[in-house]
Amino acid sequence: MTGSPNPSGKVSLDEKKEAREEAVETVSSRGSAHELEFGGDNKLPPPPKLTPEQEAKLYRKVDLWLMPILTIMYLFSFLDRGNIGNAKLQGLTSQLHLTGNKYNIALTMYFIPYCIFECPANLVLKKFRPSRWLPGITIVWGIIVTLMGLDRTYANLVGTRIALGIAEAGLFPGVVYYLSIWYPRHMLQWRIGIFYGGATVAGAFSGLLAFGISFMSGTDGMLGWSWIFIIEGIATVCVGIISLFILVDFPDTAKFLTPEEKAYIIWKKKYDNSSVGEEEHFALRHVWAALKDWQIWLQILVYMSIIGPLYGISLFLPFGFDTAISQLLTVPPYVFATIVLLIFAVWSDRIKMRYPFILAGLFMCLIGFSINLSHAPIGVKYFGTFFCVAGSYAAFPGVVAWLGNNLAGQYKRGVGMALHIGIGNFAGAIASNIYREQDAPRYILGHALELMFVGIGFVSLPIVVFLYKRINAQRDRLQKEMEEKGIKLTPEELREMGDRAPDFRYTL
Repeated sequence: MTGSPNPSGKVSLDEKKEAREEAVETVSSRGSAHELEFGGDNKLPPPPKLTPEQEAKLYRKVDLWLMPILTIMYLFSFLDRGNIGNAKLQGLTSQLHLTGNKYNIALTMYFIPYCIFECPANLVLKKFRPSRWLPGITIVWGIIVTLMGLDRTYANLVGTRIALGIAEAGLFPGVVYYLSIWYPRHMLQWRIGIFYGGATVAGAFSGLLAFGISFMSGTDGMLGWSWIFIIEGIATVCVGIISLFILVDFPDTAKFLTPEEKAYIIWKKKYDNSSVGEEEHFALRHVWAALKDWQIWLQILVYMSIIGPLYGISLFLPFGFDTAISQLLTVPPYVFATIVLLIFAVWSDRIKMRYPFILAGLFMCLIGFSINLSHAPIGVKYFGTFFCVAGSYAAFPGVVAWLGNNLAGQYKRGVGMALHIGIGNFAGAIASNIYREQDAPRYILGHALELMFVGIGFVSLPIVVFLYKRINAQRDRLQKEMEEKGIKLTPEELREMGDRAPDFRYTL
């Protein structure tokens, strides 16, 4: 198989058949992708031929082992970063004298290190093993949150928020990358949806938990906000310790799988979108390829259009009610958002499309924030928050899965997704500063800027879709030309090209 690389072509059916046979032979004789990279000596059998029912049963087995603990870990992650909003209602700002914009600065100081450290965290994930890295950072940030309950000055609060941002930076991009190693790309959003559902549940659970903990105010001379941090931090540490005994590293090291099941998962993922698989060895060119890929930078704008409203509403929901009622009223919007999120995730994976659901989320945010910007009664504005929360939370897994689907090569995907999430999360830093005390109760500036984020999405999303469609169409048109001219690329050439390979199609 020879020829020059053509980013818009497609290989022949005979070549695909040959490459599939080569793939089976490779997994059988040389071991898994992980083994090839790390020099393992476990030999796996050829991947078995499974019916759709058997394949579904196998992935349910993986789901039951991985998804519950990952979801709980992220639930506590989102709980620990967002509980400062509940703490604010329980005396945090008065005891620490957070006058002016000090509270907003404390929120911002979480996001800056969180964004900066996400990409480096993904690069070291494989080096330190997921089964140790992910539980380890969970334990660390749980300790930090516990100590946050002992803060007594503004400087203490800022310092612990910075430390929390550093510690939590590796979890979300690490888990998304980790899942992309286990699951084919059109099984990914449902799993990310389940995983991210922990965040929406955290939004509901946080209000109920804070309401209950508020009755401890005064115990041992500490106000309710201290106990919110201490109790939730200790719970996070316990989750981290438990996860040490559950998480596994990669399919070929998973003791809960048989050798045949390991071989099938490795083959299915490695050859998910290409007849010749992905490159597995690290090289600096993978980092450079991610940095100069147009889709990552446009997808960052789409990400920011969702994450801005998501963090803005989670840190300041709801507006205009007294403390006890505010804690309880945060629950229903997040319950509704969880239901919508799961519906979107199942539907999206079934039709193998992402952008329609992101667009639907943007429209929901447009409706919700427009209602809250208006002169509507407070009850109507509360109704609008259902659209704000559901739109941003339900669209978010699709945004993350979309880019993950369209990057080929483990290291390019890891770097690209970390850049996507890391830079995109600066929208969260912005959202932390747009709801100012002096703007209460209407928060015109905050809602208007959230609508600005939504507008960015309405502009960038169609551009991304247009470019994906155009490139896919170009590759389809050139397929005949390659076949007619007898141009064939070697498996090595196709692997090096990654998502620029002629047999790669972008997911819409």
